Amino acid sequence: MVGAIIGDIVGSRFEFDNHKSKDFELFTSKCSFTDDSVMTLAVAKALLSFDESIDTEAFKRELIKAMHEVGMRYPYCGYGTNFYNWILYGGTEPYNSCGNGSAMRVSPVAYAARDLAECESLAKASAEITHNHPEGVKGAVAVAGAIYLARTKHTMQEIREYAESFYAIDFTLDEIRDDYGFHETCQQSVPQSFEAFFESTGFEDAVRNAVSIGGDSDTIAAVTGSIAEAFYGIDKEIKDTAFSYLDTYLLEIAENFVNKFIDKE
Repeated sequence: MVGAIIGDIVGSRFEFDNHKSKDFELFTSKCSFTDDSVMTLAVAKALLSFDESIDTEAFKRELIKAMHEVGMRYPYCGYGTNFYNWILYGGTEPYNSCGNGSAMRVSPVAYAARDLAECESLAKASAEITHNHPEGVKGAVAVAGAIYLARTKHTMQEIREYAESFYAIDFTLDEIRDDYGFHETCQQSVPQSFEAFFESTGFEDAVRNAVSIGGDSDTIAAVTGSIAEAFYGIDKEIKDTAFSYLDTYLLEIAENFVNKFIDKE
């Protein structure tokens, strides 16, 4: 969850000005949180409403409420048009999106879930309230499941096998970097996010990998960062620097979630 926020903030300044290299300053004054962080924290807020078992239908209701409540505080943080209208007009029904928004916001469910099956169920529920296209659901489930496996000490190879049960990841970053463009769908950005993680040697290296291929940089880095956090952990300095970009409202949600679901581990 923290990794998604870090990836979003680091990648934010490159979303529309791609930097196809791993050589860049991690945080600058041009960085900011975007809708990726806002909606990740909306999912976190919804999960904070539960103490033990989480009923998926109850979770959906809490999440819709949280996404409207949190989302309306930041109406210009970079939402896609359909999602912006869903937020603005109090939407409660999905709109068949396969956008990568379902994957970039899903990471908190992997920390609240008690096993992989529950993680996949919660991820599916988190996507279905808006991104109910099969590809939108698949992206959320694949990312959440990989995070769960990473935080429960599975190997890189085991996580790769899990990811490849959803996607054909038959490329390297070097092979796609020159020609990879801006894509907002799960099917065209989640596999690339996985590969950025698979080629990494640590958390920061994973985020740099994600930025280096260009495209939807903040979201690819958010997804990659969310998996890398669970596998490698995060240095306190990087976490503290990223959290300094959040306002007090978002910071409180983040800290409450970390204290309840992450630090307990």
